[in-house]
Amino acid sequence: MLRHRLTRRSGQPHPVTHRIPPLFSAESIRPAVRRSDQRRAAVVALYQADLTDRSAPELLDAHAPDFARELVDGVERDRSEIDDLIRRHSEGWTLDRIAPLERNILRVSLHELLHRDDIPAEVSIDEAVEAAKEMCGADAPGFVNGVLGAVHREKVGA
Repeated sequence: MLRHRLTRRSGQPHPVTHRIPPLFSAESIRPAVRRSDQRRAAVVALYQADLTDRSAPELLDAHAPDFARELVDGVERDRSEIDDLIRRHSEGWTLDRIAPLERNILRVSLHELLHRDDIPAEVSIDEAVEAAKEMCGADAPGFVNGVLGAVHREKVGA
């Protein structure tokens, strides 16, 4: 039956009257990278930079998407401001005592809260808590949520 539709009665193939567009272009074949994954890539690069003598932008994958690069560059640029906020809002904890992964999850999220108006605060906080659940110990999500929530309340109140 399909053959009948694609051929003429004479058995010859039916001429194609229009060009069929390709199903995939070079852009559509590249897998889309979720922002959550890009945030985690930024956290890992910053974490590795904390533990080595290399810079975070250098540790980020060469093909890392722009969003991940913007996060790493932003955290590096605003590190002193971000670390001051972490110190102020992590009651009873010095910055050095906070686990490196948790510290960098906080840094990425705080950069978003302070300098990325295109990202709702709730999204940034939720992403950070989820990253802490996946990458850190059992107490980390509550700690991350507490620090970020305090900073957000301060920012909204100001």
